[in-house]
Amino acid sequence: MDPLQIVLIVLVIAGIWAVVELALVLRRTRSTVDSLDTTLEGLNETLADTKPVIEKLDTVLDDIQPALGQVEPLLKQGSIAIEALSADLIEVNGVLRDVSEVTGSMSSASDAVSGIATAATEKVQKLFGKHRAAASEPDHTLSEGEGESAQEPADAPDTPEPDADVPHVQQYYTYSESSDASDSNRKDHE
Repeated sequence: MDPLQIVLIVLVIAGIWAVVELALVLRRTRSTVDSLDTTLEGLNETLADTKPVIEKLDTVLDDIQPALGQVEPLLKQGSIAIEALSADLIEVNGVLRDVSEVTGSMSSASDAVSGIATAATEKVQKLFGKHRAAASEPDHTLSEGEGESAQEPADAPDTPEPDADVPHVQQYYTYSESSDASDSNRKDHE
């Protein structure tokens, strides 16, 4: 065979092979175009369904426009109200600080008056306690230094037994001078 014939045979085989490949490509392209057509039809149906929704949204946005125009003045008024409220809170804070200072001063004054009244009451009780101790017999008193009660004298009159109706019999105690000074020092430290 001639080399020209071999080249022709190879070209014919290549041409047949190219035609077969072209047919296969066209077949695949046709199926792809069919699926693309189906997809576009579905998309058109979806767009047709969304058209009324979009129209409703347009209507709603048109209705909202006047309300949006009123929101800005409301925000300005709210801002003014918040600024006024913060100014009022600052004033209330100052008043509360003043009330706290006055309350602290009143507490200090009350403590001082209470201390003076307590000291005066103690002095009066000590004064009356000394007079009562001097008026009573020394045999009936209890001395702090001894820690024991004094013996009753034999010639002391017997006191009647207390009735059940009588609530309590009073007893008086006296203390030595050194204990008075220590009591007053202890109360001064309290």
